Amino acid sequence: MVGIIQRTSGAEVRVEGECVAEIERGILLLLGVERDDTEEDARYIAGKVVHLRIFGDEQGNLNLSLLDTGGKILIVSQFTLLGDTRKGRRPSFSRAAGHDHARQLLSLLSKELRSYDVGVEEGVFGAMMDVKLVNSGPVTLIVNSKDRRRD
Repeated sequence: MVGIIQRTSGAEVRVEGECVAEIERGILLLLGVERDDTEEDARYIAGKVVHLRIFGDEQGNLNLSLLDTGGKILIVSQFTLLGDTRKGRRPSFSRAAGHDHARQLLSLLSKELRSYDVGVEEGVFGAMMDVKLVNSGPVTLIVNSKDRRRD
């Protein structure tokens, strides 16, 4: 799984002009699920996202996690994160998981995040979405579940 973590002071997802998910302070997580991802990848991403210290303390230092601040997470499934642009002009999405596999792991990720008592909102899987974000900082990080194998 590949995720883009963006610290936000507000984010929302609209489908066909209607707001389907919205958070205030927290994290917008854009997530791409790969073909060979497993339940362990979802658990890794969930733990990493809630424990990353990317929120400022009283001195403004990045010492607080989502758990410390009580923020929420907005998850948006985004297979285009897995686009391979090395050859030609059209990205290849051959690394992306199929619909059913991606949906299953995204559902597990949401469940894992909720197990930390974190508020979770989600975009609409497979829909054309408009995502609005106020990137606070800006703070943007990339997390890849394959990194756990290198630790």
